[in-house]
Amino acid sequence: MKATKYSEMSTEELIKNEKSIKVITAMLAGMLGVLFVINIITAFKKGFSALSVVPIALLPIVIINFSNLKEIKKELNSRNAL
Repeated sequence: MKATKYSEMSTEELIKNEKSIKVITAMLAGMLGVLFVINIITAFKKGFSALSVVPIALLPIVIINFSNLKEIKKELNSRNAL
């Protein structure tokens, strides 16, 4: 079995990390959605600006957090199967 960074953590730590990553990712995704809508509205009214790139630039953080959540769930499922 391939060792991951989560395989060395206890189950309680994994559950705690899963909860915190879920909350943080949901808040970040929500704020990026709001920021994206605001940028679209601003772009129609005033044109594009340098800040229009911010939601797109921060999107990889959300994607990385989703992949980390998937890894944590996989590790928790493998521990419960044992």
